[in-house]
Amino acid sequence: MRLRFLMAVIALGFGAGVAPVEAEAGEAQRLSGVWIAAAAERNGAAADDVKGNRLTFSGDRFSIRSKGKLLYRGTFRVDPARKPATIDFTHTKGELKGKTWLGIYLLERDALKICDNADDLAQGRPAAWTTAPGSGRVVVNFKRGGR
Repeated sequence: MRLRFLMAVIALGFGAGVAPVEAEAGEAQRLSGVWIAAAAERNGAAADDVKGNRLTFSGDRFSIRSKGKLLYRGTFRVDPARKPATIDFTHTKGELKGKTWLGIYLLERDALKICDNADDLAQGRPAAWTTAPGSGRVVVNFKRGGR
């Protein structure tokens, strides 16, 4: 009897560890494709230079391009169970290699909203969808551009 109970507890423990991985994989699939920046704000002001940028998700990888030029590339990780859901962009190329943007995101059909600390990595993960002068926060609203 004790052995069965112990086996059940172990099985539940393993099951609990699998669910978040499956949730992350499912969310990564939902993000998969090309997203076009429709509007952006940085440090409390419009960030028109970000409009039109293309964010691409494929598997666990991301890239950001502006006018065809590669700006950033790396891996990403999401946690859709957190409230708000979190996203981390770890750079694998260029001047930000080894550094990570910490953010939150909201995915609703063909709209994606991300707020992160891209302008000041020392600021940590944002907790709200706002930017203010000197906050180091960037909020970008994306529309799906294709898969």
